[in-house]
Amino acid sequence: MKNSIYLSIIALLFISCSGDDGDSENGSPTIPVLTLPADNKLCVDNTVRFEWKQSKDKNKSEIIYHVEIALDNQFTQIAETGESYSNSQDIELDKNTAYYWRIKATNSEGLSSAYSKTRKFYTAGEALINHLPFSPELVSPVVNTTLSTSTASLKWNAADADENDVLSYDVYFGTANPPVTKISEKNTTKTADVTLQPAKEYFWRVVVKDNKGGETVGQIWGFKTN
Repeated sequence: MKNSIYLSIIALLFISCSGDDGDSENGSPTIPVLTLPADNKLCVDNTVRFEWKQSKDKNKSEIIYHVEIALDNQFTQIAETGESYSNSQDIELDKNTAYYWRIKATNSEGLSSAYSKTRKFYTAGEALINHLPFSPELVSPVVNTTLSTSTASLKWNAADADENDVLSYDVYFGTANPPVTKISEKNTTKTADVTLQPAKEYFWRVVVKDNKGGETVGQIWGFKTN
């Protein structure tokens, strides 16, 4: 009896620890991994080659990749879409524009992976001196989270296709939506500390500026307090 129990436990451990290369339980393909263009890339040609690592599928079925290219990192403004059975595709885009892209894989049974991580790039323009910064990306607090503290650190990430540009940040914060109170100006760090009151809903956004006069207004983020 004991031997059968031990064998059952070993079998369960083997099943739980054996990897399946990221396949989901319902047999959908693994999530594609983006390779080109590199994140924060300045593309000198507006015909951009997109490349990714091929997904794996348990049933070895045919996979089609769905490419989404947007003007914002939330993909509410889709600029172009594409489909490919290979791991690359060339897409012509507008010049002098910031883009965000992601991919998902769908097999012949109609099962899809989740979307890949998002990357961003800029297409160069003719006789262009400066590129606007990319939209800021939220780090914390997570959108719609509820905090039980009297203070919080607002944190974000930001990038620019012009590697030598120096970025600074204006931070707007408050209970109004959109927030209108500027709590930090020309901040050179990607964080701002705020004081909170209980049972409130707060909203905040970051304006990213470079040292050549370019600026990008970020989206509104929000959270609550107990």
